[in-house]
Amino acid sequence: MTEPDSLDTLAVNTLRGLCIDAVEQANSGHPGTPMGIAAVAYTLWQRFLRFDPQDTIWLNRDRFVLSEGHASALLWSLLYLTGVRAVDPDYEVLGRPAVTLEDLKTFRQLDSKCPGHPEYRWTSGVETTTGPLGQGVATSVGMAIAGRWLAARYNQPGFTLFDYDVYALAGDGCMMEGVSAEAASLAGHLQLANLCWIYDSNRITIEGYTDITFTEDVAARFLAYGWNVVTVADANDLDAVGRALHSFRAETERPTLVVVHSHIGYGSPVEDTPKAHGSPLGPEGVRAAKRFLGLPEDQNFHVPEGVPEHFARGIGARGGELRDGWVELFDAYRRAYPAFAEELARIQRRELPEGWDAELPEFPADEKGLATRESSGQVLNALARRVPWLVGGSADLAPSTKTLLEFDGAGDFQAATPSGRNLRLGVREHASAAVANGMALTKLRPYWSGFLIFSDYAKAAIRLSALMEIPSIHIFTHDSIGVGEDGPTHQPVEQLAGLRAMPGLLVFRPADANEVTETWRAVARLHHEPAALVLSRQALPTLDRSRFAPASGVARGAYVLADAPDGGVPDVILLATGSEVSLALSAREELAGDGIGARVVSMPCWELFDRQEREYHEQVLPPSVTARVGVEQASTFGWERYVGDRGAVIGMHTYGASAPLKHLLKQFGFTPERVAQTAREVVEAARRDATG
Repeated sequence: MTEPDSLDTLAVNTLRGLCIDAVEQANSGHPGTPMGIAAVAYTLWQRFLRFDPQDTIWLNRDRFVLSEGHASALLWSLLYLTGVRAVDPDYEVLGRPAVTLEDLKTFRQLDSKCPGHPEYRWTSGVETTTGPLGQGVATSVGMAIAGRWLAARYNQPGFTLFDYDVYALAGDGCMMEGVSAEAASLAGHLQLANLCWIYDSNRITIEGYTDITFTEDVAARFLAYGWNVVTVADANDLDAVGRALHSFRAETERPTLVVVHSHIGYGSPVEDTPKAHGSPLGPEGVRAAKRFLGLPEDQNFHVPEGVPEHFARGIGARGGELRDGWVELFDAYRRAYPAFAEELARIQRRELPEGWDAELPEFPADEKGLATRESSGQVLNALARRVPWLVGGSADLAPSTKTLLEFDGAGDFQAATPSGRNLRLGVREHASAAVANGMALTKLRPYWSGFLIFSDYAKAAIRLSALMEIPSIHIFTHDSIGVGEDGPTHQPVEQLAGLRAMPGLLVFRPADANEVTETWRAVARLHHEPAALVLSRQALPTLDRSRFAPASGVARGAYVLADAPDGGVPDVILLATGSEVSLALSAREELAGDGIGARVVSMPCWELFDRQEREYHEQVLPPSVTARVGVEQASTFGWERYVGDRGAVIGMHTYGASAPLKHLLKQFGFTPERVAQTAREVVEAARRDATG
């Protein structure tokens, strides 16, 4: 019988061998990092991680995030050797392996369960999509925040439902990224003692040795952030790694950074060189590495007898016992606290509570109106009172974005008050979006907010929310040149087009307070899609819905708000979003005086409109009416699909200017007179076309 220490070594080297072979078979990938850090990952999974391979979604599991996602072969090998079972999109355990040996053999190939980087919702056992460096560690902060919040709300005397830890394995590149610094600073401030980042310091990046770019004292930086910092001199010293992880578990007031010094490409001819980073080892390199590791040189994807059973006796037995104990605890909790248990069930299914929309306001007609950021704040508070797990905040702009929850009991989430609903995220747009993603992955309904112009800082995390199909809510105010005197640096132009270009992201730009209510009604129901709410700084008239169509049309993305006065086929269609809808209505009145029948279409969400059936599209935009004018205080990019090649678009072609809003509107043509004149021109052109 193999001795335990020998089994540990054999298991670690089996992990390395599988990673080597997966990369070699694909002729693509990163073998060096998995080889260097395999012993650390093994120690964490086999000895510490509270994770049941048979049930990868139990609520109190520890989360493992592979932030250095290029080392994905390591994760796939762990999922295979530990026997992780797959879960379908409806979160019903299917029983089949999440990763098979055949999957490993198709690493990085089409439809493989082992893609080039970890992909959430694609392979069970992946807690978040990683690859863009820094995203994993930043997202892990949101997971840790969610864990603290869940514990504060749902744990009761004798019922510790939530005490899970979050581990993120990061590399030198993650430590260089700015988003990591933002997230680490926030985690230190919040004293997230349930968070452990393991820094794989192998001193190699794509361009070469890190000393050409990265010579800071990372440990000192994290001490300054308020973290507990532990150093492991040798990544292959399992006992030292274990002591470091014990130090994390004993820490109760600070997040922990474990700095591990590793050897990239350990055991290969290119160990500790840049050549080990992003290329297969080649046949000779593979044989040499396997010889060093004591693996059969002539066998690929070799799994020695006893290794899977060794994992089963470790993480398998421990994880199963912990999960079974938790299920038993939850059964008793359900009897003692049925209302809380029902909330947790709804959170897991992404279901809303009964009566969730009972307080959503309906706004009376008002010519002066409200800024849509103002009405959104009112709707958000009404919704949050009914949905206790709606939690969020702002990147230091809550007074401007109107996202502060102000009802009794809302409170701030701080180290001493983890039940608070308001997150104070600081001037950290990128980390704010990533934190929201981490919370959404834990099934809370998070939102964060900032100015639209600064969505660029958060774009990578917003994109990942769409890629992962998670319902993060991104709230952006100051949506146009309506910020006036702040000038071009604060006047968004191309941001709307950029957000709309993201597949799977729903972008809403409501026209008045009641469209805001209907926007939130649609967003609250989302299960697998993130949304971006784009809201005005300036007041917009609250439309008289006794004269115009109901705001419920928001649910279909675009709708006929006001038709031609005679009710017949319109001469021209005016299409607009947000603040420009009331402008289009004013132009409609002017055109009526000229005998031109104009239809006004409000288009708050292009993506929802594009999903409607063709019949509805043609009801809203009859193909026979080619005279169309799009109006939006943003880049005109994308409008051509709605106005056609015979229509026109009034939009922005520069970066704005610094001046009061009324002067900017005149300067850039956002006036009823300009819209009406443009409409006359396209109508005249359409008539000429009709007469040949």
